[in-house]
Amino acid sequence: MKEILEILEKDARLSPKELSEMTGIPEEKVKEIIREMEERGVIRKYKTVINWERIGEEYVYALVDLKIHLERGIGYDAIADRIARFPEVLDVRLVSGDYDLSLLVRGKSMKEVAFFISDKIATLDQVKDTVTHFILKTYKEDGDILYEKEKDKRLAISP
Repeated sequence: MKEILEILEKDARLSPKELSEMTGIPEEKVKEIIREMEERGVIRKYKTVINWERIGEEYVYALVDLKIHLERGIGYDAIADRIARFPEVLDVRLVSGDYDLSLLVRGKSMKEVAFFISDKIATLDQVKDTVTHFILKTYKEDGDILYEKEKDKRLAISP
């Protein structure tokens, strides 16, 4: 089971037949394992990593760190749940260190992201402080390297 999950995590497009060939587990058993993992919520979804720049689609991403002021009866889970409901927020994580929550936010422009943070996130009662880091370039995402090394364009010199 773990072997199948590790393989699917790297390439979710593999068929049960291919997984069977890679693991030696009968194809019907592979299908059964996958179905069970989906039902139990172990496999949450199948995802495609897209390099939007390659098709000319521009997005601005920002990492936003939040300091949270906890109130009686309202913990991190409740605040994270509220923030996670915004469509601009791609990821929400409870972290250690100087800040409590870390968000990954996406928008069409720096201005759009900045206004979202100032109008929707910073105004929440429990948010004490925010720090925003705009992402300038992503080299690797979800284990996939997004850049290709440039080929040497210099001409060879022969004596």
